[in-house]
Amino acid sequence: MQQQGKQIPTRVGLIGIGLVGTALAEQFLKHEIDVIGYDLDTQRLTQLERMGGRRATSPREIAQTVDHVVLSLPDSEIVQEVIEGPHGLLTAADKPSYVIDTSTGDPEDTSRLAQKLAQSGVSFLDATICGASSQLQKGEAVLMVGGEPSSYEACADLLGLLAKHVFYLGPSGCGSKAKLATNLVLGLNRLVLAEGMVFAEKLGLPLDTFLELLKVSPAYSAAVDVKGEKMLRSDFEPVSRIRQHYKDVSLMLKHAQRHGQHLPLCELHQDILAKAMAAGDSDLDTSAVIREIRRRTTDESNST
Repeated sequence: MQQQGKQIPTRVGLIGIGLVGTALAEQFLKHEIDVIGYDLDTQRLTQLERMGGRRATSPREIAQTVDHVVLSLPDSEIVQEVIEGPHGLLTAADKPSYVIDTSTGDPEDTSRLAQKLAQSGVSFLDATICGASSQLQKGEAVLMVGGEPSSYEACADLLGLLAKHVFYLGPSGCGSKAKLATNLVLGLNRLVLAEGMVFAEKLGLPLDTFLELLKVSPAYSAAVDVKGEKMLRSDFEPVSRIRQHYKDVSLMLKHAQRHGQHLPLCELHQDILAKAMAAGDSDLDTSAVIREIRRRTTDESNST
């Protein structure tokens, strides 16, 4: 597709069609880019076909069909399987030119995979997403990109279709590093919002009015807009899941330790998320962290 001088492919491969993958597919299809998708869950492939996309039987088939492959997967281990596994991208006779990984993975694994792909003539970009799937659907997300400058320039127009803001941050792994750092701030903002709302509730304040107050006060953060209403209405239909953020926080702590940094607030956050998962909230939206805050206040009040 050539649009006003832009170099945008007419079709892309998409591996991983979960919450974020579905939002990516919607954006591509909206811009008249054919989507050829693969996911282990055949129901997700059926949903992609309903949206107007096409299904593939393996990552290898996608690699042999398109020049640009986009990954939206849960973690680095699955990304590695998709790239290097028995039916992975690198097993294809004709390999794609570009692999764009939107997954939140380990920066060290990301750098290693970039080197592995480069040996086969495939350029790799880690283009992580700051924002939930709902924000991506609205074009309000932010992309944070690591990789070779020439690869970024070649894919910049395609990336620009997906997000309102795109930041190039440096070599491979930098997109993953930026995702961990931004998710640290985002996750703690969300946790503070949950604790503040429960505190206001205990004080007897009307929560709907309190939420409006936060929006115009110095206490405001984007979490108020994205998660406030979900907390208020106990609407925990996932646009981002607790178990996924627990994985992210664990990666933050791992890399902070390697750099000699203590993250006391992240350690507390990890414990809260772990307790939420143990209580059965793993697949709920991250706004459901308020349930764990409520459980803790109930436990403490009952023990006094």
